[in-house]
Amino acid sequence: MQHLCHMAATRVRCYLRLVPGSLEYAGVLADKETGKTMSNGGGSRAAIREKRDDAMAGNDETQSGIDITKPNVARMYDYYLGGKDNYAADREAARWVLGSAPDVPLAALENREFLKRAVLFLAQEQGVSQFVDIGPGLPTQGNVHQLARQQDPDARVVYVDNDPAVIGHSRSLLEGMPGVTIISGDLREPERILTHPELAACIDLTRPVALFMSLVLHFIPPDDDPHAVVGRFRDALPLGSFLVLSHVTSDGRESGPLTMISDTYGDANAPLIMRSHAEVARFFDGFELADPGVVFLSQWRPTGEYFAHGGTRWAYAGVAEKP
Repeated sequence: MQHLCHMAATRVRCYLRLVPGSLEYAGVLADKETGKTMSNGGGSRAAIREKRDDAMAGNDETQSGIDITKPNVARMYDYYLGGKDNYAADREAARWVLGSAPDVPLAALENREFLKRAVLFLAQEQGVSQFVDIGPGLPTQGNVHQLARQQDPDARVVYVDNDPAVIGHSRSLLEGMPGVTIISGDLREPERILTHPELAACIDLTRPVALFMSLVLHFIPPDDDPHAVVGRFRDALPLGSFLVLSHVTSDGRESGPLTMISDTYGDANAPLIMRSHAEVARFFDGFELADPGVVFLSQWRPTGEYFAHGGTRWAYAGVAEKP
């Protein structure tokens, strides 16, 4: 679990106490340069826009099609996890979110732990050896291909993303790795993804596949009918395939902080649409849920006391099979 300690790589540091079977949030230190902390959100939301204006227009990444002046949800998530692949605008937006929800980094870590348990369940107990991960975000430790190949060295994994930064970074890391690749694709276009030549070269769609949609569907607004999108994937997958899904929720939260968070993501490259337990459960229509069903991230097959108690309760998760 060393990757949980990478918060030291960022200016805002989140300290975690790790013991077997637990994940404990212990507090934060202030930004050394500004004195801002997660709890004060790093200042006003206007700072986000100021940081955009301060970004260098001639930066190589901007020229290559990657906009560093607008908050990017993948880079914000990288910041929550303690990564270094983020820019000033991303950090300022993330700090504003943290001002309303200082436990978001812990929720991000909970999601990584859920993915570990889900891959172990699929590879070890269900014998799944093919994985398609849509919206994986920027690479970190404990990616799906790393987890799957701990159980099956021949596991095949295709990542799908529409973010140029994610695709470029991932391709450089996956180069020369047989049976693992990343393709450009939009979640809202299932048929185009599943017929992509690179996916077809890696994944045998006559055999069961594990489809991962981890913390990605909440970036799809109602107008794009995300439930129907998932249904199209379900219909195209072979029998015995699995859906692995996690999704942010507003259940049990006060409206004030939720509005602040939604407004901040509204200024980023994708909106954040929180959904209820019933709405998340609908994504599994046509599947058979594995125990314990749709629960908070840390309650899905918990490995210790911390997990069993539900953790931060920021997101629901579930794993289900196409019968």
